[in-house]
Amino acid sequence: MRLGVTMFATDLAMPVQDLARAAEERGFDSLYVPEHTHIPVSRRTPPAAGQAELPEEYRRTLDPLVALSFAAAATQRLRVGTGILLAAQRDPIVTAKAIATLDHLSGGRVVVGVGFGWNVEEIENHGVPYGRRREVARHNVLAMRALWQEEVAAFDGFEPSWSWPKPIASPPVHLGGAAGPKLFAHIAEYADGWMPIGGAGIRAALPALREACEKAGRPMAQVIPFGTRPTREKLDYYAGLGIEEAVAQLPSGPADVVLPVLDDYAALA
Repeated sequence: MRLGVTMFATDLAMPVQDLARAAEERGFDSLYVPEHTHIPVSRRTPPAAGQAELPEEYRRTLDPLVALSFAAAATQRLRVGTGILLAAQRDPIVTAKAIATLDHLSGGRVVVGVGFGWNVEEIENHGVPYGRRREVARHNVLAMRALWQEEVAAFDGFEPSWSWPKPIASPPVHLGGAAGPKLFAHIAEYADGWMPIGGAGIRAALPALREACEKAGRPMAQVIPFGTRPTREKLDYYAGLGIEEAVAQLPSGPADVVLPVLDDYAALA
């Protein structure tokens, strides 16, 4: 079982390059950071996790690709990933270039976790109607994959174009979100895996995901429980389901808060 970690990287938290070094030294496989471009003050949308107030780290989140460049530069083997990238809120040409550059410079260590977003006003500020966010995210991921994989790429929204550097290998794309036919259809069509947040309910969802992949004529998608609170029993349970990787949630805080938790998780890595 490969074990990675994720933390809200912010201007107040442990520097991401220090966390990356500490994670690699302790044998972790990967480091993921999330994305929020901004948080509108109106707060029309209630917090997705049901909190009374949105935690402060949401409005202080670092740009994930810039942060991961520091993580990659500070390490040798640690995989670096977005968990998650809000693809509907990003220009696909610019984002494809940034991800390809990061993968090229890191020696092929990039993983792209993608989400559709839950904050209505944040999404709408990017000119994307909330009801179209899945459609836009799909379009943008497919456009990025074309730019990564094709020497001359053409897609809806841009004419035949060159774009280098190419990634070492096309970075794996995993979709985050709750189990359901819409999500599993997206995964089967254009992603490599599913990142269920928290990791609950996976066993019951696996048959539907497998069926969606079979209908698409492709192998079973990878399943990566994300933001979980790991225990030896939980990791053994995941392994029994055929899962090979899990990502543990770290608190967003300074080193004296983060490192003791990282040490506890390291005993399970």
